Amino acid sequence: MTPAQGDADAGASGGRILLDAADVTRTIARMSHQIIEKTALDSPQAPPVALVGIPTRGTHLAHRLAAKIAEFTGVTVPTGSLDITLYRDDLRAQPHRALGLTTLPEGGVDGVVVILVDDVLYSGRTVRAALDALRDLGRPAAVQLAVLVDRGHRELPIRADYVGKNVPTSRSEDVEVHLIEEDGVDEVVLRPVERAQRTAGHAAREEGL
Repeated sequence: MTPAQGDADAGASGGRILLDAADVTRTIARMSHQIIEKTALDSPQAPPVALVGIPTRGTHLAHRLAAKIAEFTGVTVPTGSLDITLYRDDLRAQPHRALGLTTLPEGGVDGVVVILVDDVLYSGRTVRAALDALRDLGRPAAVQLAVLVDRGHRELPIRADYVGKNVPTSRSEDVEVHLIEEDGVDEVVLRPVERAQRTAGHAAREEGL
């Protein structure tokens, strides 16, 4: 491998690229098709569906999925954002956290098939917190989960309904999702934990701290 090729494989902030910008775009499109098929949301008899992102990158992914669904079907799927800060099970250990924004989809969540959207599924604790937070907002008809990356190592019995990419990892590795809206680039990067901990802005994002 030449030095130039090594740089190309390193990602914007080092590490090994698992998905580049084109891969991320294709993956979101594929997940959108899967959501359309599973929920039959382009059918007149389909139940109402809403995409609710877990900040920060999950919210951006929810908007992108909604845009693709609208492109493919002409159906506008409401989106929202669900802050889970006060529902995390490590809140006592790390009590000083900035609260995020919760915005309900238009029409609320009662009787709606809510698809929670996150960037990385790891221990499952973030999703459990999201389920607790969602319970306080209403009573959905059903709750599904969409994640761009499933890296394994579950600590709770939680499984995603829609997965962009399954990535076998060790606990000494970190999976970082970079999106244009937050990071100026679309990519998924695998890096050693020691290196990841030195990368600003991602330590607090990692699930199951």
